[in-house]
Amino acid sequence: MAAGPWGWGSVVLPLLLALPLALLLLVGARRLRRRYAADGARASLRGRAAARANGVRALLVTAHPDDEAMFFAPTVLGLGRAGARAAVLCCSAGNYYNQGEIRKKELEQSCFLLGIPASDVTVVDHRDLPDNPAVEWDTQVLAAFVLKHIEANNINLVVTFDAGGVSGHANHISLYAALRYLHSERKLPEGCRVLVLESVNLFRKYISILDVPISCLLPRDALFILTEEETERARSAMRCHHSQLLWFRHIYMLFSRYMVINSLRLL
Repeated sequence: MAAGPWGWGSVVLPLLLALPLALLLLVGARRLRRRYAADGARASLRGRAAARANGVRALLVTAHPDDEAMFFAPTVLGLGRAGARAAVLCCSAGNYYNQGEIRKKELEQSCFLLGIPASDVTVVDHRDLPDNPAVEWDTQVLAAFVLKHIEANNINLVVTFDAGGVSGHANHISLYAALRYLHSERKLPEGCRVLVLESVNLFRKYISILDVPISCLLPRDALFILTEEETERARSAMRCHHSQLLWFRHIYMLFSRYMVINSLRLL
């Protein structure tokens, strides 16, 4: 049936009104992005999270090879930009499809692009910590591995997932449970802080830099926002994980906020 005289108008008019708003939001997001990138650690770390970056020895605790690029690249590059030293403790080889040895090599290549040498990348390949989205890892076993690594390397800042695990993956959530246990039981070395990556809803997760104004307005203890050049570096790191680059991961790299923005909270 043909549209009446007001039929098309009811569709086109809202679109015309929404377009300037979308453009304004995009311009604002880009300006905020440049501001935070220029300010570096001063804009990234707030309150109790603030510290001299050149004294930070950070440990990124992940569940699988590719987590460091897919979720944490803004934090790793942001800390590096501020002069902090970062290392990675990956708690499985990502062997769900029997690709563990391939994925270990991909992890080292990705970390190299993110500024972390292979000597600072450790992979835990233990039978009690299988790469499996349906398996929750034993908190005590996992906590023992993490604590040993923290103490051996004089770590004073740990970064990992929050209770939502960003994607809801059981292995991600297990990391949060282990760090929460170490923190609540006061087993961490004195002065060692824990930052957890904020899980956001599906809408915010896939609006890329349009989430910058939202992230800036909401409360957090740390916020890292990448420049365009740094974002391309993060994507290059993700492309190192050739075995994982299915079609939907290419879409993820284009639209996910986690390739550009990390907002974190202190435990």
